[in-house]
Amino acid sequence: MAGIPDKIQTWQMVQPTVYNRETKETIPGKLEKKEIPVPELKAGEVLVEVAGCGVCHTDLGYFYDGVPTVSKPPLTLGHEISGTVVAGDPKWIGKEVIVPAVMPCRQCILCKTRRGNRCLDQKMPGNSIGIYGGFSSHIPVPGIDLCEVKGRGNIPLSHLAVVADAATTPYQAAKRADLQPGDNVVVIGITGGVGQYVGQTAKALGAKTVIGIARNQEKLDRALKFGADFVINSKDKDIKAVSTEFKDICKKNGLPNFGWKIFEVTGAKGGQEIALSLLGFIGKLIVVGFGMAKTEYAIGRLMAFDAEIIGTWGCLPEYYPIVLDMVLKGKINIESFVEVRPMSSIASTFAEAHKVPPMKRIVLTPDF
Repeated sequence: MAGIPDKIQTWQMVQPTVYNRETKETIPGKLEKKEIPVPELKAGEVLVEVAGCGVCHTDLGYFYDGVPTVSKPPLTLGHEISGTVVAGDPKWIGKEVIVPAVMPCRQCILCKTRRGNRCLDQKMPGNSIGIYGGFSSHIPVPGIDLCEVKGRGNIPLSHLAVVADAATTPYQAAKRADLQPGDNVVVIGITGGVGQYVGQTAKALGAKTVIGIARNQEKLDRALKFGADFVINSKDKDIKAVSTEFKDICKKNGLPNFGWKIFEVTGAKGGQEIALSLLGFIGKLIVVGFGMAKTEYAIGRLMAFDAEIIGTWGCLPEYYPIVLDMVLKGKINIESFVEVRPMSSIASTFAEAHKVPPMKRIVLTPDF
């Protein structure tokens, strides 16, 4: 563990990509290596030396797709963070930790009624804690919500960065779905950075059947080894064809045509349309993926089906130790789904991940 630095080394988003609707001109976004001051830590705050920070679709949305950040640029992106506490609250110094992607205020009515994952005054690294984010050497954060890492064995601390979002968001989604042992589950986008953990989490929590839907056959084949019982390749298929294939799987395997819990993780219009087409009697659709597209649906079907559409956001910090325990006990595999790269590759990594979804979750490690 290093000491307290004189400066924080960081990769700032100086400006996001801007598209001019009138001129049709695209102004590329800029990421620049910077030095910023180490802030004076307030009571209860700590300074975490970053071991790794995952590249999330949300980061790409901020940089490429016009999704606004609460704190305006320049700021550092990155909210999927693991590291070691080097300063601040004495009880935390020297401990390895995971920094929650969503940190509630702990004071509002939402927090007091266990909906703090959607606290309206929450803080999110790389979005709403000022200029500070995970693509840095260090980050100042509140200590109250940290998840201590113990007994990680041979798993590198940097790899556990994915627990901060990709592996915990599915757990919160499962709680919102009231997922019970014996439930039947569909995961649309099971091959994505979060979707792969939705499938694993559902199975770890006792789902009877998990059907994964996505467009990359290689990744779908991998999903069959990590949670999925059946997969459907939706590439070049219309909604009716996907629905027919789903019904065939149900018929051939004695599965019901009602009560399915459907997790839509892509955030894309096509994925949402598939999810809505599969939502049947007493079913639940849990919207996990964020997207800007508008999707039409005959909302009266919810009444006819006695069905539900539920949104889910982030994960309560209280659930992090549970998910970390599942990871450390091998109930959720992260090692097969993580690729580590130096943080200096951030620009090229962003460009690559924005163009083609990577096979594994990319974690950037500081190399300033």
